[in-house]
Amino acid sequence: MGEDGPVTEPLAPAPRLIATDLDGTLLCAGGTVSDRTAAALAAAEAAGVQVVFVTGRPPRWMQQVSPHIGGHGVAICSNGGAVVDVRRGELLESFPLAAGTALAVVDVLRAKLPGTAFAFEYPAGFAREPEYAVPMWGEETDHPIGSAEELLGPDGRVRGLFKLLAKHPDLDPDVLLDEARAAAGHLAEITRSAPIPLLEISAPGVTKASTLARWCAGHGIDRSEVVAFGDMPNDLEMLAWAGTAYAVANAHPEVLAAVARHTVSNDQDGVAAVLERLLELA
Repeated sequence: MGEDGPVTEPLAPAPRLIATDLDGTLLCAGGTVSDRTAAALAAAEAAGVQVVFVTGRPPRWMQQVSPHIGGHGVAICSNGGAVVDVRRGELLESFPLAAGTALAVVDVLRAKLPGTAFAFEYPAGFAREPEYAVPMWGEETDHPIGSAEELLGPDGRVRGLFKLLAKHPDLDPDVLLDEARAAAGHLAEITRSAPIPLLEISAPGVTKASTLARWCAGHGIDRSEVVAFGDMPNDLEMLAWAGTAYAVANAHPEVLAAVARHTVSNDQDGVAAVLERLLELA
């Protein structure tokens, strides 16, 4: 497909809700929203189509996209672990990973994958073990540092854990995911979205799909009326649940294989290309 190449046919009917991942899908390299994409999102909202961002990002990383979030102001963050009113900075609903379960996962992964270090996303922010290197995009605020046992224990700082992060120093990211699921997949949801060996772990049954389904049910929207976009393994459940799904051209091979409809890459405004055609905006 070229810069403005076509999306894979057949094109879906006009939806009632657009559910889109952010990094690698809606956002350009560097995490920005292009003018074309911003215009397509605004036009969708003007046409009465809800746009919901469904992302692995924690709530604190959502202000950058707040101007484009739509009239409702709500995003599904941390792979379904938190529903957030971005504009008001308010946590509306969360599906936390219990501390005991998180510690059980930590124990299993430490034994199975030596060298793994852990970090924690929770309502008050971010915490990490000393061995967990500075996050991919840096961490702009001071945060608690300690062992998982200290941070998650009765006197620890972490409460209401949205997502457990597990980083390995050198394993291939897909190998890390496969081995972690084999060892601890019975305890929690384990996925990945980063280009480095970094796992994202949520409470059992909590995925982008589960929280999106809950949102849609609350708004009287059937899954057949949802069009979803994604690029990485953490999007697979959402893409399977939605009535219509698109993978961007730069998606992980597993996503490209699992999703029948493809659009151009995120840097070529793949989401906007589909929206323009669905809503006859081009």
